[in-house]
Amino acid sequence: MAIGALDAAAAYGRSLKTLAPTIGESAVATAQNAGGGNSFGSMIETMVSDAAGSLRTAEAESAKQVAGKGDMIDVVTAIGAAETALDTVVAVRDRVVSAYSEIMRMQI
Repeated sequence: MAIGALDAAAAYGRSLKTLAPTIGESAVATAQNAGGGNSFGSMIETMVSDAAGSLRTAEAESAKQVAGKGDMIDVVTAIGAAETALDTVVAVRDRVVSAYSEIMRMQI
């Protein structure tokens, strides 16, 4: 399956709008306004940091529940948020690896 440059650019724009609640408005604003080569890297770094934070929150909520001090709704919500963040990071990683592989196959 080949992805054209315009399709990739459109998907990137949609992902910025979709990921805004997940990775935070500041990372999206940085990625959109920075024009430099470091904006995509900073967006990925923020996304991974937020995913790790979600995983830590889910772990803390689970520990509270095991200790009898937490609410099951909070545990389920935290685990769902962590799962969504991790799925997003994995999907972006797969797309980046796929794009890199396609670039490496191009003839100069």
